[in-house]
Amino acid sequence: MRPKCIGLLSALLIIVGTAAGSFANMEWSPEHTFQMDQSPLDMAISPDGKHIFILTESGIFVYSQDGKLEDKIDVGYPVDQIKIGPGGKQLFITSRKNKTVQAVTIDFIVDINVSGSPYRGRQDAPVVIAVFSDYQ
Repeated sequence: MRPKCIGLLSALLIIVGTAAGSFANMEWSPEHTFQMDQSPLDMAISPDGKHIFILTESGIFVYSQDGKLEDKIDVGYPVDQIKIGPGGKQLFITSRKNKTVQAVTIDFIVDINVSGSPYRGRQDAPVVIAVFSDYQ
């Protein structure tokens, strides 16, 4: 019994020893550098990868996946950390100083170019699109 345990232990040590010394090769190259006026405190990425939220002392900067600044959210009080909800529709903002966690609903507004398109009613009326996926 003792020789089997020693043999098993030796085999385990050999396997672990060879696995610990091997590293996978990896190549990397920077895609975007976000030049900030202030130091970033935290960042979060939307679940679909389309938006990057970078927290600074002056607010939350929202970038597109290609590095274009899309918006800035002024929080108005000291914030330490941001997290995105699982569905990507909520942003959780924490403040140690205020001892708060605030859940904020986020929604992205997209401008649709309708110039030259036929319309009925006011030309500047808001547009709401409803999608019915259960249509038969």
